[in-house]
Parts: sequence; C-alpha cells; structure tokens
Amino acid sequence: MSKAPQKKKNTAVHLAAGGIAGCCEALACHPLDTIKVRLQLAKAQAKRGFIGTGIAIVQKEGFLSLYKGLGAVTAGIVPKMAIRFSSLEFYKDQLRDKQTGYLSSAGVFLAGLGAGTTESIMVVTPMDVIKIRLQAQRNSMTDPLDIPKYRNAFHCAYVMVKEEGVSSLYKGLGLTVIRQGTNQAANFTVYEFLKSKFSEMQPTAQSLPSYQTAFIGLISGACGPLFNAPVDTIKTRIQKNPSTENGLIRVVKISKNILQTEGFFAFYKGLVPRVLRVAPGQSITFMVYEKVYKALSDLNNPITADMTA
Repeated sequence: MSKAPQKKKNTAVHLAAGGIAGCCEALACHPLDTIKVRLQLAKAQAKRGFIGTGIAIVQKEGFLSLYKGLGAVTAGIVPKMAIRFSSLEFYKDQLRDKQTGYLSSAGVFLAGLGAGTTESIMVVTPMDVIKIRLQAQRNSMTDPLDIPKYRNAFHCAYVMVKEEGVSSLYKGLGLTVIRQGTNQAANFTVYEFLKSKFSEMQPTAQSLPSYQTAFIGLISGACGPLFNAPVDTIKTRIQKNPSTENGLIRVVKISKNILQTEGFFAFYKGLVPRVLRVAPGQSITFMVYEKVYKALSDLNNPITADMTA
C-alpha cells in the first residue's frame, strides 16, 4: 500500500492539528452520540427511533442536554488524537519493510489496531465512562432546581473515584480496547487504501482536495461501527452502573440479559446514530487534520510553502 517511508512529522504541529480536528468533530457530532447512548440504555418497551429520542431529550431536558458529557470528550480530545496519530505512525514504521519502505494493507490494519488499543488504555476508557455517566443523567438543564448527581466531567470523575475507586474509571476497558482497536484498524486501512487510489487518479496533485479527504473519511469512518456494534452496546451498559463484579462475568450477564429480555437486535440499538456520529466525525477529523497540518507545516517551512504554492 505505502511504498516509501513517510517524512517524519513535527510532533507539536501534529498535536495541534489533531487537537483542532478532534474539537471540530466533537462539537459537530456530540448530540448524535448522546442519542446513541440513550438508545443503547433504553429498555425493550422503549420504541422511539433516534429522531424521536432526540426530540424527547430536547423537550424534557432542554437542547443543551444533547451536549451532556461534551466536557469529558473535549478534555480528552487533544491527547486522544495525538496518541492516535503518533502511535499509528510509530506502528507503521515498525511494520514497514526495512529495505523498501513498503507497508501492506495488513500492516496498516495492524498499525490501526495498535493505535486504537493504545488510545483506549491511555485516554478513551476513562473519558468514555465519564461521558456515559453524564449522558445517562435525565435531569433538565433548563431547570436550575433539578440538580444532577454529576455536575460536570471533573466533578463526575471526583465522585466516581471517591465512591467507587480509581478502577471505576476503567470499567469496560477490554470492550473499549476491542471497539477502538477494530474501529481504527478498519478506519485507517480503508482510509489509506482509498487515499492511495484517489492519489493515483490525480498524479499531478500535491495533495487531495478537502472534499475528497472528507468523502474518504466518511466511508472509512462508517466501517468500524457496522461490525462492532454489539461490543459498543455491552460496553455502554457496563459503564453506566457501578458494580464490583468481575468484568467477564458482567459481559456474560449483560449479554444474556439483553438476549432474554430484549432480543438479538437490541445489540444493535443506537447503530444508526452511531454511524451518523462516527462516519461524519471521521470525515471532519481527516479533512480538518490534513488541512490544519499542511497549513501549520507551511508556516514552519516557508521556503517549501513558496515552492509548492
């Protein structure tokens, strides 16, 4: 797939580009993630679709309730994106042929799997747990007397550690690793494959136009949620409620309960808003990242920028 080693990227520029891209993605797509979580937590008798769920949240809790948990997400966006892209490049470098610099699609898949696993352990799991606790609260943000248990992301983390211990922030770690690992493996494999094909069709272009990068990100971003939805649903149920049970026991118990009380398709609750959340999110992330990284790199290398202008 990749025939030569990539030029080593500036870490500071990389961090800034990833952080800006991640914040843009979170601000644009977070309401769909809140709807997805509510659908995944809904019992069998709740028959609302994702539009109906969104309308119900706004009517009962206020529009800003769609952004519950956003603080937890944005607080972790910069380190998450920095870890994702920098660890991806590290794993790709390790997997390249040392003589030719060639990296196969399988190599990209493994690098994406490694990047997803790394970000899960370092950032995503605690961020996800806090986000889900906040999103699951059904308090009205338009009523000042309706005081929730968790006031914001930092307060949520404090209360959880105080009441349940530090380990509570890592509930569902194994499932998060599986979800993020498979997400990023599929995401980067498809993204790099399509990017190489688009580049081959435009051999004189210095870089792909933003609309093409956005389109490729949209397609690649939809791949992960389509085949790991059950993992995400079980993970959400585990992370919502406190428990001292062994992780594997919880997975088996929750899976069995879903099958017996809600049926097999309950594992796919929230799939539509999740695809609608993740796919455009990746589209925005890749488009903004590529654009910002190029702009910041040109500022750091004015001579190169003049030559390519």
